[in-house]
Amino acid sequence: MKLTTAQALVRWLLAQRSETLDGREVPLFPGVFAIFGHGNVLGLGTALEEHRDELPLWRGQTEQGMALAAVGYAKATHRRQVGVVTSSIGPGALNMVTAAGVAHANRLPILLLPGDTFTSRAPDPVLQQVEHFGDPTATVNDAFRPVSRYFDRIVRPEQLLSTLPQVARVLTDPADAGPVTLALPQDVQAETYDFPDALFAPVTHRPPRPRPDRRTLTEAAGALRASRKPLLVLGGGVRYSGAGERALAFAERHGIPITETTAGRTLVPHGHPLHAGPLGVTGSTSANVLAAEADVVLAVGTRLQDFTTASWTVFSPDVRLITLNAARFDAVKHGALAVVSDADAGLTDLAAQLESWQVDPLWTERAAAERGRWDAHIDVLRGAAGEVPTYAQVVGAVNDLSEPHDYVMTASGGMPGELIGGWRGSGSISMDVEYGFSCMGYELAGAWGAAMAHTGGLVTTMLGDGSYLMLNSELFSAAFAGHPFVAVVCDNDGFAVIARLQEGQGGKPFNNFLADCRSAHATPPRVDFARHAESLGCAVFTASTVDDVRAAYAKAREAAVAESRPAVVVVRTQPDSWTEAGAWWEVGVPEHLSGREGFEENKTTQVRYLKGRI
Repeated sequence: MKLTTAQALVRWLLAQRSETLDGREVPLFPGVFAIFGHGNVLGLGTALEEHRDELPLWRGQTEQGMALAAVGYAKATHRRQVGVVTSSIGPGALNMVTAAGVAHANRLPILLLPGDTFTSRAPDPVLQQVEHFGDPTATVNDAFRPVSRYFDRIVRPEQLLSTLPQVARVLTDPADAGPVTLALPQDVQAETYDFPDALFAPVTHRPPRPRPDRRTLTEAAGALRASRKPLLVLGGGVRYSGAGERALAFAERHGIPITETTAGRTLVPHGHPLHAGPLGVTGSTSANVLAAEADVVLAVGTRLQDFTTASWTVFSPDVRLITLNAARFDAVKHGALAVVSDADAGLTDLAAQLESWQVDPLWTERAAAERGRWDAHIDVLRGAAGEVPTYAQVVGAVNDLSEPHDYVMTASGGMPGELIGGWRGSGSISMDVEYGFSCMGYELAGAWGAAMAHTGGLVTTMLGDGSYLMLNSELFSAAFAGHPFVAVVCDNDGFAVIARLQEGQGGKPFNNFLADCRSAHATPPRVDFARHAESLGCAVFTASTVDDVRAAYAKAREAAVAESRPAVVVVRTQPDSWTEAGAWWEVGVPEHLSGREGFEENKTTQVRYLKGRI
């Protein structure tokens, strides 16, 4: 079949299918995000136009925003579908590097197709080309290498035959999932080749479910049987495996208390008697108390990031760590007993080894008791008196009015701690807190992608004024395309959570709150977020009290669905009231600051290498 490189690539995209967690067959690549320029408009752009009815094309306003939308889409589909993003060469391509970092840190699949300079070099230097004096093969797209799981530059059409199977492997593999970058020189996009018909035969991708090594599994079962106070930590890998019910049944069978990581949040119904709450800095004191006493920790589908482990101070130095993970890279960390396996398959096999083993009921009962104390604390925060709402009160209002299958998300600032620590979920997978890269601006762009994918309930994204100002243009993209969601914008006059970190360690207020930033005006201008969001095509509602937030959010929900566009709730919030889990987070503290004493004290409790093997 004689096709251009771009045509062949698009036909291959259309032929790829994927199996969802509930067994449905769907397109692996459900759509493409694009801003055309001279690097892709005639090659890839022409090929996409030929299939516009089969492969939806969404026009964003920034390449970073589009790529972040693709990340949000992948998360909302539990990594079973992949967004494709194309750009021109130069700045259009480099705008996507941040989003590639988000996808890489969070182990989420996206396919990036940046245009590239001419392989012939006949017209060099072309518009937007960066020339490297000592290496004519280097282009700006080489910046994607550190943030790509797989990178290739297609300099001959026939290279697609060998690289496309690898693209599919990385995008659908539980252990390797992440961003793939195919740099497409604009002359090569237009070159033709006789491609074999078999390249375009439909293929359905079903992620493999590797089972654990039997000897390692036996050792893990032995460690659990010998434990008195085991703890089960559930991460994002449980979500992507579809192993939430399996994990809950495993815990119920053996009486093991459960905690969740950031990526594993809402896997367990909040009120379940074994649910101890979320773990770590942005988690709950209830989970952290149990973690400090646990003698064996079984961590499933998590890389145990520093916010989850409180920079490795949340566990006892004597704890034994068992990690069950699809990626050996993650499983072997920290001296753990590494069980390399799919989460669902691994828990099934481990339960068979444990048979009727049961934990001491007194330890089992601790989960509900400790979480009850944390719930009472959150109730106090939600009910606090004050004229200006707190983040906890805004989250409480949204939580109370949300439906079981709604989807809530955030990424940066103070909101992750409020959602992770304070949200009460029903057990459906209903939360996306992008705290692997903590990318400001993901909240709005990612919500656009999530709204495309999560059709069973309403998407609500929660963010601060700093994140809104960082990247808001995809509000217009979502309004234009007709993808509804609600954005709750909390305005507290700047980067309040970073100011808390700065001043809490003894630093002086500087460059975080707007009042502490350099300005030429005695009374600096304020952003009218409501009018700005309205100008981008959104329905807008404002609130100044907690009751106002409830009323505004209820109206926003109705408007978003009825009008098929984003609805924005703008509320002024307190800048210095937060949900605290009482855990430590390591940051560099200079010796002359007051926080240095606490830094040195906490360093003495930091565990560097745990005793996983027995």
